[in-house]
Amino acid sequence: MFDIRWIRDNPDAFDAGLERRGVAGAALRVLDLDARRRTAQTGFQELQQRRNEVSRQVGQAKAKGLPAADLMAQVGSLKDGLQALEVEENTLGQTLDSLLAELPNLPDADVPKGRDSAANVMVRQVGTPPSFAFKPLDHVDIGERLGLMDFERGARLSGSRFVVLRGALARLERALSAFMLDLHTREFGYLEVSPPTLVREAALFGTGQLPKFADDLFRTTGEHWLIPSAEVPLTNLVAGEVLDETALPMRFTACTPCYRSEAGAAGKDTRGMLRQHQFSKVELVSIAHPDAGAAELERMTACAEEVLKRLGLGYRVMLLCAGDMGFSARRTYDIEVWMPGQDAYREISSCSHCGDFQARRMQARYRPKGEKGTRFVHTLNGSGLAIGRTLIALLENGQQADGGVVIPAALRPYMDGVERLSPA
Repeated sequence: MFDIRWIRDNPDAFDAGLERRGVAGAALRVLDLDARRRTAQTGFQELQQRRNEVSRQVGQAKAKGLPAADLMAQVGSLKDGLQALEVEENTLGQTLDSLLAELPNLPDADVPKGRDSAANVMVRQVGTPPSFAFKPLDHVDIGERLGLMDFERGARLSGSRFVVLRGALARLERALSAFMLDLHTREFGYLEVSPPTLVREAALFGTGQLPKFADDLFRTTGEHWLIPSAEVPLTNLVAGEVLDETALPMRFTACTPCYRSEAGAAGKDTRGMLRQHQFSKVELVSIAHPDAGAAELERMTACAEEVLKRLGLGYRVMLLCAGDMGFSARRTYDIEVWMPGQDAYREISSCSHCGDFQARRMQARYRPKGEKGTRFVHTLNGSGLAIGRTLIALLENGQQADGGVVIPAALRPYMDGVERLSPA
């Protein structure tokens, strides 16, 4: 959401920011609704003052034994007018809020212009793609040769975009989550959280998934929705709260199942584990002081990168253009890992600074030291990392000519010292 006062003062900048996101300017509509609502508010206040004055006159007339029927009729008429203005004000306010809720965050000034991934800018590349003396396989062929990845039974149980992992692959998935959580909590100071994975609508509104992206989510027949990422419950831990300035930054991490309908991804990545309805992810969330938000994004991105460094996986960091960022982000870095089976870099983490955009939707504030008023916090989120895609990268980068897969040294303590997966 946005500061309506800022839009009043900067309508051209507001429209320019939206247009960089590929969204038509909305300042004219916003300011029209805002002006009409404020007119109704002013009319309501003036009419209320008039009603109070006439009510006082009624009391005075009755105290003196004078007729008050006409005055009482005025009070009734004013009451009807107040009710009409109250309805008008509420209707205009709801319409304005609905309009603002559908608009994405504005990009930082130095975010590249562009409408899609073609305009993203590489910030750095770390490591080099491995070379093979044979044609590398993709993770589907590797997993099936290992006898530990079963898409047929996954489809039988749940339909397309599901998989069953068995034995050492199931354990490797668990090892990855434990390794990532240990790294983020022990070395980077994140607090591990085990949050609910079913949330109410207000939580998804707070982080920006609702109302615009309802089709991308799964919901129950009751009041709950399945989370698309632990970003939702972790960020909403501070919803509606006023934090002490000294408590910032607050850094949370969690590994949860995530659920996405992939409504906007029909026909994309249908083979394998790249784009599934259910997957596990380690999430990083920061609740930061506004002055520290930009630096916190760099820190968070470095934490996610360190996972790939410890696993020996080559990657690159991309600064997303305005049109390719997520709805709530003002600046985003995508970390893309090299996947030999696809001969391409693929996203494995997305780290975003949302500014006060989510905080306004959640009403999450802090109280500056020595001040009576409050200010909105800044929120950040990032994958640290997506477990399924990390598993894919390990299989494809660690594959051997005989069909086996070498396990990185960092994961072996979590695998009882196992160094290699062998074909069935």
